Amino acid sequence: MARLSGLQREVLSLYRQCLREIRKKPTTEHTQESRANFKAYARAEFQKHLSVNKKDFGAIEYLLRKGQRQLELYAAPGIRNIR
Repeated sequence: MARLSGLQREVLSLYRQCLREIRKKPTTEHTQESRANFKAYARAEFQKHLSVNKKDFGAIEYLLRKGQRQLELYAAPGIRNIR
């Protein structure tokens, strides 16, 4: 398997952070549904930008910053579900 570049590692790290934050959401009767919604949203966001050229560093860095901001927003305890 080829070694990952620094940006590739950052993208994977952001995805793992998203999954960790999803698991931190409080457990209630509707938690499974909200966790599934968060997971589906995160997966869709990453898949939406799958076609970005791996050498387009500007776009990748922009998407990483945007993803970090969204993660901070959705990690807030007041956010319980996403649609």
